[in-house]
Amino acid sequence: MRFTFRSFAAAAWLCLAASTNAQSLSVTGKVTDAQTGQPLSGASVFCQNTTIGTTTSAEGAFRLALPDGGYDLVVSFNGYETFSTRIGKGSEATEALEVRLKLKDRSLEEVSVVATNEVRDGWKKYGSLFRDQFLGMTEGVDSCIIENIDSLRFFYSRKRDRLKVVAREPLRIRNAALGYRIRYELDSFTHEFGTGNTEYAGYALFEEMEGDAARQTLWKEKRKDAYFGSMLHFMRCYYDSTLALNGYRLERVDPSSGKSRLIYDPYDSTFFEAFDDGEAMLVSNGRLRVTYSQEIPEVRYLKSKGMPEKTPVQISILQFPVAVVIEQNGYYYDQKDILALGYWAWEKLAMLVPYDYDPD
Repeated sequence: MRFTFRSFAAAAWLCLAASTNAQSLSVTGKVTDAQTGQPLSGASVFCQNTTIGTTTSAEGAFRLALPDGGYDLVVSFNGYETFSTRIGKGSEATEALEVRLKLKDRSLEEVSVVATNEVRDGWKKYGSLFRDQFLGMTEGVDSCIIENIDSLRFFYSRKRDRLKVVAREPLRIRNAALGYRIRYELDSFTHEFGTGNTEYAGYALFEEMEGDAARQTLWKEKRKDAYFGSMLHFMRCYYDSTLALNGYRLERVDPSSGKSRLIYDPYDSTFFEAFDDGEAMLVSNGRLRVTYSQEIPEVRYLKSKGMPEKTPVQISILQFPVAVVIEQNGYYYDQKDILALGYWAWEKLAMLVPYDYDPD
């Protein structure tokens, strides 16, 4: 499963249970070449969008200890197709996993490249657009740097009026605002100039940066600022039945008229169901309008949307086919099926904290 983000030009802690800190999920396995069966030493094994990762031993073996919740387990090795699978209490066995990686089909990749037109000095021409749509345009993005921009290649299709960006290697991102180094395997990035729509997907592994006491204190506060009001915070609060306590209000948006109606009880069985295995299900027919009242929107956001500078709340829209399942740590699936608009679409990678983040 991929971490997918879509943004559209037209639309723009109290709830984390203490048991999240307990390491209660063990994941073990072996990574081999799918064709030869030989073990792959040094393969990267990590949980998508977390700080939890390792590399395989000389025998291709790995082991991870995880807090309660759900995750996307990602296995990658240079020259091979990336493997991803969902793990958690409700998933299949996580012991003795056999991961067989397939070699990438270079011929198909070459055909894809030839079929488009690579842009000379692509970063110079499209770098600002890529940064805005990939990292975001929040205040924190000014301290977020892609260290290996030379690995990016830009392709423009005149016929489709579309930009495609690929990376020769994982992107190395230094987020000095939140104190994270991010290794991001860019799977795809496309921008449609006609509609202004952008979609990208990939796999992120976080690492906390080192710093003196003053920097650590600053990063701790900045991470809290990024976390509260985020989609991760919202999902955890929905799971823990603390939406109202944390300043959230939900409205159902009618798909035909576009009008919204307040949901007085978001835990009514019409919208929410908890299961014995620790998972919860959020049900929606259309769109949910989410208002967060504990923090005002950034001035940059309001100006970009032409909204009054005194707008007091952050408003986001969630759209998904029928339902999503939420795990204890705020992970939800299927992630590729959920679409975030509004303020959450504004807060991209530069304002992201990992799934194993704990504000306490």
